[in-house]
Amino acid sequence: MSSDAAPVLEAVEGRAAYLTLNRPRALNSLTHAMLTSIAEALDTWADDPAVGTVVLQGAGERALCAGADIRLFHDDARSGDHSASQAFLRDEYRLNSRIAHYPKPYVAVMDGIVMGGGVGLSAHGGIRIVTERSKIAMPEVGIGLVPDVGGTYLFTRAPGHLGTHLALTGMPIGAADALLCGLADHYVPSEALPALLRELTGAQPDRLIAHHAEDAPRGVLAEQRDWIDACYAADTVEEIVERLFATGDVAAKEAADLILSRSPMAVKATLESLRRAARLDTLEQVLDQDYRVSCAALHTHDLPEGVRAQIIDKDRDPKWSPATLAGVEPTDVERCFAPLGERELGLG
Repeated sequence: MSSDAAPVLEAVEGRAAYLTLNRPRALNSLTHAMLTSIAEALDTWADDPAVGTVVLQGAGERALCAGADIRLFHDDARSGDHSASQAFLRDEYRLNSRIAHYPKPYVAVMDGIVMGGGVGLSAHGGIRIVTERSKIAMPEVGIGLVPDVGGTYLFTRAPGHLGTHLALTGMPIGAADALLCGLADHYVPSEALPALLRELTGAQPDRLIAHHAEDAPRGVLAEQRDWIDACYAADTVEEIVERLFATGDVAAKEAADLILSRSPMAVKATLESLRRAARLDTLEQVLDQDYRVSCAALHTHDLPEGVRAQIIDKDRDPKWSPATLAGVEPTDVERCFAPLGERELGLG
C-alpha cells in the first residue's frame, strides 16, 4: 500500500466496505481532511443496501491511529487564532457520535498503536478487535489536554477505578486489559487478520470474528485492581498520589510518578471531567463536555508547551504552568467547564 496515496482509502469488496487510514509514516494520525473523508464515506455506506459491514483499519503494522495530528494545536496557539483547532474538534466529536450509533456493523481493527483520536474512531464502534500488537492509550495529560473523544465516557464505565488510573497516568494497555476495561470485544492474533478481513466480504461479522477469536495473553490490570480501586477512590489528585506512594507497590509508585510528570492543570481537570462524566447519561452529553474542556485548553500555556516538548522539539521536558498540583486553583478547573454559548457542540 503506497504511502503516497490518499490519506484515507476506501474500498468495497462483496458486502464489506473498508476504510484504511493511510499515513503509516505518521502512525496514521488524523488531519481534518481525513475526518471529513471518513464521515462522508460512512454516510454513503449507511444508505447503500449493497454494504453490510464497515471495517476500519490502519495502513502498515505499527498503528491503527496514533491520534490527531496535534501540530495543529501548537500552530494555532502560536498564531492566536484557534478557529482551525475548534473546527477540527467539532467535526471529530461529531464523527465519534456517528460511529457510536452507526446503523450497520462497524468493525474496528485496533492493531498496533491506538491512541487519543484513534480510540475515538474505534472504541465507540460496535465490534472492536485487538491483537497482541495493540497498544491503547489516552495520553492527553502528557500534552496539557484532558482525555477527549468521549474517552471519559468510556473510562467511567470501566470496572472500578481502572479508567481513572488510565486517564490520570496516560499509560498504554495491551489486549487483555483493553478487554477488561470494555474498550475492545475480541482478541484475534495479528497473523489471522488477513484471512479474517478477506472473509468479512461475505459473512456475518459477529459469527466470523467469534470463530477467529482467542483468549488474549495475560494482562496486568486485573492483578492491580486492589490498589487501583483503593487509591483512585480518593477525592483529590493530591490524595490519590499520596495513597499510591503509600502502598509500597512498585507499579503504584510508577503510576504516582507518571501523574506527577503530567500537566498539573490537565490532571486536575481530568479528574473533574471523569467525575462529571460519571453523572452524565449519554456519550453525546460527555462529548459536549469534552468540547468545552478542550476549547478551554486551547487557550492555556500547557497545551502548546506539551506539543512542543513531545512533537516539535522532542526534548520530553515540558515546563508546565502551574508547575505543581498545589498551584492549580479550584477556580482554574471550574473555568474548563464554562458554557460556550452559541459555540456549544450541542450533541446532547
